[in-house]
Amino acid sequence: VLDDIDDVPEHVAAYLRQLNLPAHVRRGGDQLLAKLPWHRGGTLDVVEGRAIDSDKASLTRAFAGIAETGTIIQYSSPESPTTLNFLPEAHIVVLEVANLHASYEEAWSKLRERCGEATMPRTVNMISGPSRTGDIEQTIVRPAHGPKNMHVLIVR
Repeated sequence: VLDDIDDVPEHVAAYLRQLNLPAHVRRGGDQLLAKLPWHRGGTLDVVEGRAIDSDKASLTRAFAGIAETGTIIQYSSPESPTTLNFLPEAHIVVLEVANLHASYEEAWSKLRERCGEATMPRTVNMISGPSRTGDIEQTIVRPAHGPKNMHVLIVR
């Protein structure tokens, strides 16, 4: 949990070091993320756009978090390409406390408020962590698809 959103770059850099990943992260065009003091991340290289195969880490801003299940809700937009949620090995999510809701119903109401009652985004993803499966010989495999690691930075 972070008290100041301006601390995100330092925490992103530290998390990548902890996973022994390159100091490189791809983010969408979200204006809040764009305005962060990225120089605080030291040598962290931050690029904007849709994820590509070679990306090891992505950074997104959650539309909502669900306290009941620990789920993050993301929706597709030019500011938040869906590829960032699933393609890189590590997915780092910024969740502001104001966007943390008790239940799914509260988050869906907020989404309808934002998009309009009869208009929904192309894609709404509910992510509760790295995927896994036990389909083959009942051996757990993680990730089955998507990132191997997910890290949520909750900002007060």
